[in-house]
Amino acid sequence: MPALKFSANISWLFTEFPEFTQRLRAAAAAGFQSVEAAWLYDSDLTELKRVKDETGLEIALINTPPGDLKNGDLGLGAVPGREQEFRRGLDLAVRYAKALDCRRIHLMAGRVPAGADRAAVAMEMEDTFVLNLKHAAGVLSKERIIGLIEPINTRITDARYFLDSPHQAAVILQRVSHPNIKMQMDIYHWQIMDGNLTQNIQKYLPLTGHIQIAQVPDRHEPDSDGEVNFSYLFKLLEELGYRDYIGCEYKPQRSTEAGLDWVKRYWNSHKD
Repeated sequence: MPALKFSANISWLFTEFPEFTQRLRAAAAAGFQSVEAAWLYDSDLTELKRVKDETGLEIALINTPPGDLKNGDLGLGAVPGREQEFRRGLDLAVRYAKALDCRRIHLMAGRVPAGADRAAVAMEMEDTFVLNLKHAAGVLSKERIIGLIEPINTRITDARYFLDSPHQAAVILQRVSHPNIKMQMDIYHWQIMDGNLTQNIQKYLPLTGHIQIAQVPDRHEPDSDGEVNFSYLFKLLEELGYRDYIGCEYKPQRSTEAGLDWVKRYWNSHKD
């Protein structure tokens, strides 16, 4: 079976280096062929492209801009009244993605407004998200870029994030009904919110365009102590024929390099 492809999330890994360009070089030196990041928008695009080309790395994924982090934004896709800001952020993400030859953009949903009852605003937020995703599908399909939506757990990571389960995401994808918009499966979030990983992976993998991993509950390396058996899950994904990227989005317990034994063992076990 073909080996799985891993992408170093340089918003989480190689943070020993302050600049994203330094992290690109560090990821390449560690053996990664691909990286991803949340928000690269404070970095010079020309310099990012130059280092990307020098290292030969593929950029697997970037996120749409979060909005105003200081005012509590974490994406704008499902936030009513912010549609024009979402579209401007999407345009910026597309500009970076095209320059970096990145083929996936995470379209961040955003948070339930502070003080609002989640159930009371759920349908309005879902309708807003569907409208924005349909717009994004039209924009991204012209550029051959996949748009992704990611459920984020509300028990540990972000109590107010709107999109919090694969089941909710599947309903939204059905409403959008466009092959260019897919699910981003983060094993860390899925385990916390729902568990039942084997069945959920089997059920939703056909809707999935990207996967991310971290051990539960502390969000460290996949081989650290925790709830999830990643050796089993990697074998399952191989058997199911998953061919897209798996993003390494975790907090290293020590240095990034010191925690890479798990992926080096995987690479060595799948050498031709």
